[in-house]
Amino acid sequence: MSEPRSPRIPTIDLRPWLSGDPKARQRIARTVDQALQSAGFLLVTGHGVDPSLRSRVREAARRFFTLPVPVKEAYEARVGGRGWLRSGAEANGYAEGTETPPDLKESLTFATHEPFDDPETDAEWYAPNVWPAEVPELRPLCEEYLGKMAELENRLLCLLGEALGLERDFFTRHMAHPTYGFNINWYPGTEVVGEPEPGQFRIGPHTDFGTVTILDRQAGKGGLQVYTDPADGGAGWEDAPYDPAAFTINIGDLMARWTGDRWRSGRHRVLPPPADAPAEELMSLVYFGECTPGTLVESVPPPVGRVAYEPVDSHAYLRQKLDSITVG
Repeated sequence: MSEPRSPRIPTIDLRPWLSGDPKARQRIARTVDQALQSAGFLLVTGHGVDPSLRSRVREAARRFFTLPVPVKEAYEARVGGRGWLRSGAEANGYAEGTETPPDLKESLTFATHEPFDDPETDAEWYAPNVWPAEVPELRPLCEEYLGKMAELENRLLCLLGEALGLERDFFTRHMAHPTYGFNINWYPGTEVVGEPEPGQFRIGPHTDFGTVTILDRQAGKGGLQVYTDPADGGAGWEDAPYDPAAFTINIGDLMARWTGDRWRSGRHRVLPPPADAPAEELMSLVYFGECTPGTLVESVPPPVGRVAYEPVDSHAYLRQKLDSITVG
């Protein structure tokens, strides 16, 4: 009898990895490598982030999202900026060349704010965050949460370096002064966003743009789906596995380029409000890991890498991608 196949999107308990047991670390590194070659996604538990913190961030954010639109408009921002993005501001499918109707979500978006050493870079990537005065508790909660995400990102990047058979600091050495993006995505029901148009999603099909995405999500009928290519034995679009204790991790386009396409940038979408549950409301906390501005991303050569991409400036690449999804 053949052995059962490992899941395409496995759940990794980080505690054995952090404990330093060599055999456990090797086993986890192999599992991560296989998962990122297949789907570009995995789930992690044992991360040490208090679930009550995640709940409190959501509760505070919902108090903002349910404010009247004219109040929220005082905080309106462009895609890639800091503040509120109204429903219809983005169409993520545009990033892969698919013209879809605008995405059915609202977002609060925050990012790195510590100054860099160049005025142009500061203006582009380190502008001050805009915190809603109507929900003063949101700022300390988000800052605490983002501190936890930075720690988890570094641990994940060390794991990814070893999973490639490279130095443990292969990625973290480029994170001395990284940027990051943080979106709180609100997916209300049709009473807020209206009936979906044909081909319209809460978030259209796309891949993320940076290095590592750390997602805290809620289960729902109109939730996250992941694509695996049937030509490679995949299942096409399918619901992502869910564990309330886990973070969903996926890699983005820059990481895929960095690995010479050994690893797959995880393609995904978020379904529209379901016809049989039109009032369904979900909220996701999405941390987008990025490098220090000016990082030159060069593909790892064979036998690890499989495709040699032209080197790219990490943040010139990110800006082009952000601009591509801006429609509102």
